[in-house]
Amino acid sequence: MKRRTILSMEQALSMPYATLRFAQLGWRVIRLESTPAGDGLPGDPNRYIGGKVADDDRRTYFIAPNVGKEAIALNLKEPDGQALLRRLLVVLDVDVFCCNTVPRRYRQLGIDYETLSAAKPDLIWAGISAMGPDYPDAPGYDPVLQAMAGYMELTGPADGPPTLAGVPIIDLKSGDEVYANVMMALLERAETGKGTRIDVSMLQAAASWLITTLPLLDFDCQPAEITRCGNEHRKFIPTNVYPTADGFIYMAIGSDVQWKRLTEIPKFASIGSAARATNEGRHRERDAIHRDVAAVTSRYPTAGIAADFRDATIPHAPIHDIPAVREMEAIRRRLTTTRMPGGKLVHMQPMAVNVTGADGEELPFPPRYGQHTDAVLREAGCSDDEIALLRTRGIAAG
Repeated sequence: MKRRTILSMEQALSMPYATLRFAQLGWRVIRLESTPAGDGLPGDPNRYIGGKVADDDRRTYFIAPNVGKEAIALNLKEPDGQALLRRLLVVLDVDVFCCNTVPRRYRQLGIDYETLSAAKPDLIWAGISAMGPDYPDAPGYDPVLQAMAGYMELTGPADGPPTLAGVPIIDLKSGDEVYANVMMALLERAETGKGTRIDVSMLQAAASWLITTLPLLDFDCQPAEITRCGNEHRKFIPTNVYPTADGFIYMAIGSDVQWKRLTEIPKFASIGSAARATNEGRHRERDAIHRDVAAVTSRYPTAGIAADFRDATIPHAPIHDIPAVREMEAIRRRLTTTRMPGGKLVHMQPMAVNVTGADGEELPFPPRYGQHTDAVLREAGCSDDEIALLRTRGIAAG
């Protein structure tokens, strides 16, 4: 079976995360970066973010999304660089071309779908941008999109300011959309032999997740239903984070039966009443209920409260810090790894889904800037003299 090949003009996080998912499957992923421009550091800016790990261009923020990949550097501002890109697509039999630059630059750099598909008609082309090709100049920064898509309006305490999510969820959502749509396009190509164009709008992808709030606008919702509510649930009472004697615990009561089981726990018996037996009744006393629950939980260690909830089959979880998450048995045995040039093993996030035969467990350390330029060009049929000339002319680097 042919090994799938992806050539990706990628930087930052959204597209590198998408192509990481393919690398974890054992696909060949070649990341394409620009040649030095004379002002600033070359290639992906994320190479230079965080603490130094192996080299100046492989720092902590760059590592996890870029394991298992190759790296080349071409100057696509020049016609010869664009021709070289098309040559790579054909000779390497590239299945998917990806990019996450602003759409205004597609034609300028010769990476637009029309140009590349003319060279390789069965090519699958996937681009991520802030708002899609109809808005060609909008930059796709995750925090900006979190603000624009209403995520910040929905995040944080009700009496506090709009707040960013703790992870770059729109970057990651957009990457997942590329992953899913490329898989669908490959399936369709297997049936039709034709390539396709995929445009992922970060804004639209983010708005697709507003399933619990945006439709409420047509149901005459109250303003409180579509704004921040801290750790509470807008509908199910009580659902919240509660203090314990040594930390915090999250509890979610999703039915009247669960509420009954809660109030049957001896230490919580005092919070029950006939008026609170239904979720509608609890809505009328929600603030008092949150105070009453907190007054109980704050007197006991987290483990004790968790044991009570577990015995009563009440949904709950301690609030883990990141080291605790990594040590959970369900996570620790699924962590992916890479190995630094010096041999040190580095543990990273698990694959999203276990896939039989996938290479996600240990992947090669991320490449240096342009590390594979010469090797890939040779694979495409370039002689050493040609490569030397391309470097001299600033068409290739690394």
